[in-house]
Amino acid sequence: MLNVGIDIGGTKIAGGVVDDTGAIIERARVATPVDTGELADAVAAMVHELASRHEVAAVGVAAAGYIDRSRSVMLLSPNIDWHDEPLRAQFEARIGRPVTLENDANAAGWGEYRFGAGQGSTDMVMVTLGTGVGGAVINDGRLLIGANGSAAELGHLRFVRGGRPCGCGQNGCLEQYASGRALQRELGDIAEAGGIGERLAAHRDADGIVHGPDLARLLAEDDAGAVEAVRRVATALGEACGAFQAVLDPDLYVIGGGVADLGEVLLEPTRLAYETSLPGFGNRPTARFVTATLGNDAGMVGVADLAGLRSQ
Repeated sequence: MLNVGIDIGGTKIAGGVVDDTGAIIERARVATPVDTGELADAVAAMVHELASRHEVAAVGVAAAGYIDRSRSVMLLSPNIDWHDEPLRAQFEARIGRPVTLENDANAAGWGEYRFGAGQGSTDMVMVTLGTGVGGAVINDGRLLIGANGSAAELGHLRFVRGGRPCGCGQNGCLEQYASGRALQRELGDIAEAGGIGERLAAHRDADGIVHGPDLARLLAEDDAGAVEAVRRVATALGEACGAFQAVLDPDLYVIGGGVADLGEVLLEPTRLAYETSLPGFGNRPTARFVTATLGNDAGMVGVADLAGLRSQ
């Protein structure tokens, strides 16, 4: 069975034909139009193009934002001008067939659960560390969406009372302490303090950013400033996962997003912080921590699979 998965991002729309093993048979990609009507047209055109060359059973669309429980209405999106938008109906009218609509982080988590790092798990939490922090929860083999459709917004757990302001309107959210943006903030703070930050300071660009290859090189050389910056972010992530464990009790954490490319440099201090934050540590089972394996394809693959399952 072949399904189409569409992953709508702030700058690009990625689509693909996905088989029932999670393999991508054909890909497509276009820039994301600013106008929402043109965006819906672009999605429909991509689906029609892909379906013209394959026998497609179902269509799934993933996008960032709060989606209602019926998976019909985009209540609010951070990247696109959608507010109480009946997206599923709009896509179905243009495409001419049923459409599954899902939050992009949920879709990515489902993709990893079914075909990536989460295979074999029954209860999994995925934490995606990008510009912000995304989340997905698999509970007893099912995707958790919550009473109102907005479960698993893990990045907006209040991590520090009265902490850093967040774009969501609150303060102290986890994504202000354990995201790609948070890592750059820690790198900058350490660089500006001198001492162990001297080499970091030398590798910052005109905007104060330490780019990935430079950071990887410094970490490979065990630079104290770079290691400390990653430790701070990993500690926040691990402490949050200790709290998630008390509520959700997963057997596996899958860490995705660009920051997860750091691999064990990130995971080792994350595990330590998790263990020291876990209620009853030493007298209860602990979860495993691994990095995601599907990369940027996870959302596309996941929403295609969800579309196939929900169409049955």
